[in-house]
Amino acid sequence: MDTPQITAPPCAPSPVPGDATPSSGVIHINFRHAAGFTVIGNHLTQHRGLSLAAIGLAAHIQSLPAGARIGIKHLAQRFPESETRIAAALRELEVHGYLHRSRVRLADGRIVTRTVSYNQPGTAAHPVAAPRPRTAPSKPTPPPPPRVTTHEPRPAPAPAPSPAPAPAPQPVLLPTPTARTTPSPPLPQLQRLTPELQRVATALLADLRRHAPQLVLSESDIHTPAPGVATWLERDAHPDTIRHALTTDLPAPLKHPAKLLRHRITTLLPPPLPGAQDVVALARPGVIVIPLQNCDRCDRAFRSRNPGHCRDCRTDLHTAA
Repeated sequence: MDTPQITAPPCAPSPVPGDATPSSGVIHINFRHAAGFTVIGNHLTQHRGLSLAAIGLAAHIQSLPAGARIGIKHLAQRFPESETRIAAALRELEVHGYLHRSRVRLADGRIVTRTVSYNQPGTAAHPVAAPRPRTAPSKPTPPPPPRVTTHEPRPAPAPAPSPAPAPAPQPVLLPTPTARTTPSPPLPQLQRLTPELQRVATALLADLRRHAPQLVLSESDIHTPAPGVATWLERDAHPDTIRHALTTDLPAPLKHPAKLLRHRITTLLPPPLPGAQDVVALARPGVIVIPLQNCDRCDRAFRSRNPGHCRDCRTDLHTAA
């Protein structure tokens, strides 16, 4: 009866958290760095409002030593991205508080751009000074023995006030230059806006997004420049010509498509087509061209300002009379 009876196997030990290999997803193999590393928070590497280019650029800037050059042209020489992409990534970091750029005037009068990088947005506006190395505490010196005097000691003279140090010159912050806003030129006015011209101009503007996806316009943005497109049609401009003028060489990125279309409709408007008589007069300057007429009797062509009979028929009419 004292012999133990084993009827079931012992339970397997529970796995230690962190030792199990996941069945899917990323697997980390980490080694501790002893030198040459940068501490970056997950709020940057996992930021949902920043692009991958902006996150990588922020990590590169935080790994650089103080005083390193991070201008757009310098970064474009260092990385394969274009200057436009790098400038857009720097603007993203400024918007989310990881970067601050300002223009300052130096003592010699030069104006430079000062860039401050923050590894944690919302911290102090000035960079934290590096801590000084600790020095070994000095041994306490014993106090001097008291002096025995037979007369009353004289009061020690008050120390002269030391001159206050001159304040360091503060850099003058200049406002970031903004683009000058110029009033848009007025849209061209046609002689008579018919319903047919209005319909064709509106359809042409609404169809632009099929040829350029950037030109997605609202209803108000379509109806406002429609009279200007109708002026093009009134001047015998082909719809393909208008479409090519409005969709070729679009800037990237396109921020205000309606303003761009208004500008191109106004500045690229072709002149009215000249008449046939104007073209003849331009081809032969100084010569008055008399049009051709057909004789009412013999149907012979002759030049005259008024219709009637040719010279031979007029002679026969006078002879018969």
